[in-house]
Amino acid sequence: MSHPTTLPGSRTRPVARAGTGERGAITIQIVILMPLMFLLMFAGMQGALTYHGRTVALAAAQEAARATAAQHGTTDHGRAAASALIERAGGTGTLNGVTISVTRGPINATARVTGTTLSVIPGWSPRISQTSTAPVERLTQ
Repeated sequence: MSHPTTLPGSRTRPVARAGTGERGAITIQIVILMPLMFLLMFAGMQGALTYHGRTVALAAAQEAARATAAQHGTTDHGRAAASALIERAGGTGTLNGVTISVTRGPINATARVTGTTLSVIPGWSPRISQTSTAPVERLTQ
């Protein structure tokens, strides 16, 4: 087994303990990175809530347009169909302040569903509006 030798005139330095020059580095990293991680997490949640709200509003508008465009359908049938779908999808847990407007013309029936979705950001409620149009069913001879 060989032993390290020191040359005449050279000085040996004490070996520094690992991490002594980086004391507190982890704390600074956590202080900087944790808010960024929370921001990303909240942005992802808000994106998912907004996407789900848009999907429910679009499905309700399509259902309202279909019910209104049926051969004997009315605008009341369309509003009832949209309201029922929103309730099945979670009601106010999905969309708040919902407004359903339905029109039926001689050729097309159009439905618009508007509301606000839930928000994880205090004081901000994303507004959602979706429209759907369907051709009115008619008997021709």
